[in-house]
Amino acid sequence: MEDRQQWVPLVTALIAGLLFGAGLVLSGMINPGKVLAFLDITGVWDPSLAFVMLGAIPVAAVGFYIMRAKERSVLRQEMQIPKNRQLDTRLIGGAALFGIGWGLVGYCPGPAVASLGVGGISSAIFVIAMVAGMWLYQLFELRYGH
Repeated sequence: MEDRQQWVPLVTALIAGLLFGAGLVLSGMINPGKVLAFLDITGVWDPSLAFVMLGAIPVAAVGFYIMRAKERSVLRQEMQIPKNRQLDTRLIGGAALFGIGWGLVGYCPGPAVASLGVGGISSAIFVIAMVAGMWLYQLFELRYGH
């Protein structure tokens, strides 16, 4: 029984990740051109990303609403919800860096990883750079703290 309890969260996370990736593929969000066309409000604007967000945000909001009063998930895992609600330089700087990167190349982490399954060197380069950035962040965080 103990062995099963270790694998259930991993299998559930795998299934959730596959569903998320499939949703990204079906909606076309793994195509950086589609994302860039959404951000190009002065050119040939493509509003389809707005429809994807309008579909995803209410579903996520319901999930967050339900889980906010719980200490454990359905799989008996401890809930890890950030307690800090402050806007600080790190949060704003990270959001700005994320937005700049997203606007420059049309990828964010989820779609970039999902697009690895369909090939393409640009997504592989992005994911390698993303992982390197995460590693550098961890290195600096360990060395200099926050």
